[in-house]
Amino acid sequence: MKNFIIRASSLAVIVLMLFGYNEVLNVRAKDEQIAKLQASLDEDTANTVQSQNSYTDGTYEGEGAGFGGSIDVKVTIEDGQLKNIEIISAENEDGTYLETAKGVISKILDAQTPEVDVMSGATFSSTGIKDAVADALQKAGN
Repeated sequence: MKNFIIRASSLAVIVLMLFGYNEVLNVRAKDEQIAKLQASLDEDTANTVQSQNSYTDGTYEGEGAGFGGSIDVKVTIEDGQLKNIEIISAENEDGTYLETAKGVISKILDAQTPEVDVMSGATFSSTGIKDAVADALQKAGN
């Protein structure tokens, strides 16, 4: 009887080890699949952004509604790419919100599109800047 218990225990340990090893293999396979899908998504996103951003060079002005009123921006495009975004008017905006919202400008320049996340704590002002940039880009031909 003692031999049976030892053999059964050993068999149970081996089976548990095999199940554990199988789980490790499944996790690795899923991680590899996720990495491949992420690489494919990144490539598709880069191609989409590149094909969408065929702006006409120049300086364009746009307008958007912020927290306290209208926000006007000047967008500079060189070689079909967004090069600079400058706020030219935001008279009725709260200064604190506007300063926080200005962080969205670097996000827009990095992404080359106004379709970025807003700045936390300045949602309406950030949205106003994004909308103003989108308005200017529409005038730029895209």
